[in-house]
Amino acid sequence: MAKWVCSVCGYVYDPALGDPDNGIAPGTPFEKLPDDWVCPECGADKGMFEPQD
Repeated sequence: MAKWVCSVCGYVYDPALGDPDNGIAPGTPFEKLPDDWVCPECGADKGMFEPQD
């Protein structure tokens, strides 16, 4: 599963880790995140994330 990077603050969403502080279980691919999920570091929406090279 690909990691995704917030283009605003540089936070990396790692599907292997999920985002447990915000109710996202480990193993959740970026594409399966809820539409209202935002970057836990800066609050940017999913549209501000890009796949990590």
